[in-house]
Amino acid sequence: MHVHKVDTFAGHRDCVYTLDAGASPTDFFSAGADGLVVRWQLNKPDLGTLLARIPASVYALAFDADRQQLWVGQNYDGIHLIDPLEKREVRSAQITAAAIFDIKLIDDSAWIALSDGIVVVMDRTNFVVRKHLKAADKSARCIAINPVSREVAVGHSDNHIRIFDLDTFALKRVFLAHANSIFTVQYSPDGRFLLSAGRDAHFKVWSVADQYAPHTDVAAHLFAINHLCYSPDGALFATCSMDKSIKVWDADSFRLLKVIDRARHAGHGTSVNKLLWSSYHQQLISASDDRLIAVWEIVR
Repeated sequence: MHVHKVDTFAGHRDCVYTLDAGASPTDFFSAGADGLVVRWQLNKPDLGTLLARIPASVYALAFDADRQQLWVGQNYDGIHLIDPLEKREVRSAQITAAAIFDIKLIDDSAWIALSDGIVVVMDRTNFVVRKHLKAADKSARCIAINPVSREVAVGHSDNHIRIFDLDTFALKRVFLAHANSIFTVQYSPDGRFLLSAGRDAHFKVWSVADQYAPHTDVAAHLFAINHLCYSPDGALFATCSMDKSIKVWDADSFRLLKVIDRARHAGHGTSVNKLLWSSYHQQLISASDDRLIAVWEIVR
């Protein structure tokens, strides 16, 4: 496997916390501690377009490709919808006074994870709250949706994963998953496995068909794993960590294939917070506390 650093996008004034894909494979969005929401193009390096200045940190973005709107979770002030083309706010809803850690869109719903432990389900068409799911006292940190099993996995700061029914919102399962807070959950593209990771620096694999029985447990990093994501073809996945590294894994064997760090590839100098794997030349995008966004070309 060969890794080539394609470019570095600079422009944020503080830690970059979140990324999401845009309308085309070359487009993506970023936001972070500076409250700046920026649109980037992979084929036009470092020519970012400022979409909004949010007066608080932003941990969560989600692009609604159907409506061409960007959902922005403004901490302590709720949800804002931005039109990326016109660079204006379309709607807003102060659904919470808590921090917003994650937003996932599916069908006509938006699932939103909050720091008070609540998961809010909103109607995307009418932009109203459909349901409050209060299943934990500690923060809901991350959400993953399995369209195959019609389930939603939520990772909490009480070290548990909770599985909800996507259609009825019923709580189906609760299990102790990690030794500390869970920062990221992700279903495999075929829906067979749920992957989870967090502060304990392990990633774990759970068998969906076998009632989420443990499948694999890997001590993957030195410090907390902030995020993991799959490659567009589903053959690989990547993890990123507070230990400043990105690691690339085989999706079938869960075997480590490559370490991307400062010493080997001029990687990030501080915590790597978020990953986004684009179908544009299979480029992997990483965001860090060092205020930079790096773009990597991964060739097997």
